Amino acid sequence: MPTLELDGITKRFGPVRANDGISFTLGPGEVLAVVGENGAGKTTLMSILYGLVSPDSGRIVLDGQPVEFASAAEAIAHGLGMVFQHFQLFGELSVAENICYGAEPGRWGVLRRTEAVRRVTALAAEHGLAVPVHEPVAGLPVGVLQRIEILKALYRGAELLILDEPTGVLTPQEARALFRVLRTFTAQGRSVVLITHKLDEVMAVADRVIVLRDGRKVFESAVAATGTTELARHMTGRLVDPRPRRAGGPAGGPVLRVTGARTALSGPGALHDISLTVRAGEIVGIAGVAGNGQETLAAVLAGHQMLTSGSIELNGAEMTELDNGGRRRAGLAHIPEDRYRDGVAADGSVAVNLAAGFHRHPPLAIRGILRPRALRAHARDLIGRFGIKVADPADPVRALSGGNTQKLVVARELAHSAQLLVAEQPTRGVDLGAVEFIYECLDEYRAGGGAVLLISSDLAELRALSDRIVVLSAGVISGELDAAAADPETIGILMSGGTVPEASVPERDAVVAEVAG
Repeated sequence: MPTLELDGITKRFGPVRANDGISFTLGPGEVLAVVGENGAGKTTLMSILYGLVSPDSGRIVLDGQPVEFASAAEAIAHGLGMVFQHFQLFGELSVAENICYGAEPGRWGVLRRTEAVRRVTALAAEHGLAVPVHEPVAGLPVGVLQRIEILKALYRGAELLILDEPTGVLTPQEARALFRVLRTFTAQGRSVVLITHKLDEVMAVADRVIVLRDGRKVFESAVAATGTTELARHMTGRLVDPRPRRAGGPAGGPVLRVTGARTALSGPGALHDISLTVRAGEIVGIAGVAGNGQETLAAVLAGHQMLTSGSIELNGAEMTELDNGGRRRAGLAHIPEDRYRDGVAADGSVAVNLAAGFHRHPPLAIRGILRPRALRAHARDLIGRFGIKVADPADPVRALSGGNTQKLVVARELAHSAQLLVAEQPTRGVDLGAVEFIYECLDEYRAGGGAVLLISSDLAELRALSDRIVVLSAGVISGELDAAAADPETIGILMSGGTVPEASVPERDAVVAEVAG
């Protein structure tokens, strides 16, 4: 008997069918991967399963019995647990208190902390999820935070786990550890639904996979009978090769030079004596577990945060004291990590957003006065060149999909003669088609002599796009690797603050071989 059966699940939001007659089963001891582009219906489907959204039609059958969940609490009571992409924890509380929150062992309303710690310690040992039960959650590494979220679900008796993009903030070693946990979990007859955009992970850990496109299930297969190319084709409706073409030729002179950069910020995210160089025609990737300084580095370079010591040079000119506007005028472009918070004005028009940051200068403005006709012409040009799907340049940005909003930001930042591009998570949350296009844009920018500092949590992306990879750990540079020779294992060790033996550093081996030859 299947653990879970979804039969004809349909959900409409106005004229849009987010889910259109979706059916699938999940057996005991099975990992089912659910993949699809943005807007394919994954989130809506999982929200229905977890009791956060009610379907218009269709049914959910759990262990042979039809169920209707009016809330997440009801889903939890029926043995479902969901680990969200963004952790939902209380930083001031201890690990044990977070795991037991809402289901605390106690008597007459008084928490029995010793019993809570005992239960959590036993549960963690049973599933191989080591956590510091007495420590407050604030400041713990993200890999530990994810273990806490999983333990929260297990503590409440979850027999079916739903994981939403679970490895987005993990090192390769932490991801493999998570997969081992999932295998232990399913070996006990429990089941997992894995939502991910990383097709290599589907092949590594899932038993079956379904592909959603435009709200419909368009493909289902045993993982052993398919591959990443076929999955990508079903996700997009066409053949997609998101791997970029590495630019040839040596790098030019230094465009960005950071020397001894330190910030006043203390704790996670602070920078401690960071020095690096990015040259013309070069992409330098920045790797690191979230919260280890890469976000601060981007803010410092963009002029949103000042250094307490150190210097920043762009094309040999000091820009340490310049604000964001001054740095943009000096030749810096910036694709921010959060496109909605920092990249666009969602209520503004597409045309205005495509001009933002460059709107004070000809041909968009004359003597400080905007030229509406020039704004529209500029917008139409970029809409065509970058394939932004929008009916009219006057439409508000909030009407665009996530992928098209990201294309807008990329188009605006690459449309001008900036010598340096700081690109933070440029493909986060966009579908395969947009990933392919953004990779091509970055590759062309590099080939044209631009310098790129690429900050990404996707190691495959860093290895494919970068010429060099600089790894940050706890606000310091823990290593630098030749991207063509770097392997995920080595990068992961450096990300976690470990030391790579000299003989195993790929670029050192390459240099020795070259000298010997």
